[in-house]
Amino acid sequence: MNTYKRHRFPPEIISYAVWLYFRFNLSHRDVEDLLAERGITITYESIRLWCIKFGAKYARRLKRKHQGYGDTFYLDEVFVKI
Repeated sequence: MNTYKRHRFPPEIISYAVWLYFRFNLSHRDVEDLLAERGITITYESIRLWCIKFGAKYARRLKRKHQGYGDTFYLDEVFVKI
């Protein structure tokens, strides 16, 4: 089953817009501006609907890839005057 059926834009553009929104914590209008710079005219409302429809799948995939933080934190060149 193709989940991208009956959409005006190809799956690559839809997935890129949703990926930008969830990966970099951008607003819908920011994603609209980034796509406009690449010559893709789209409304923020379309991006919002795509994020609602396809967002859970992308968010799960991004969280699965994230390794998390370790137990060791490195502080370089920190000076605290007390």
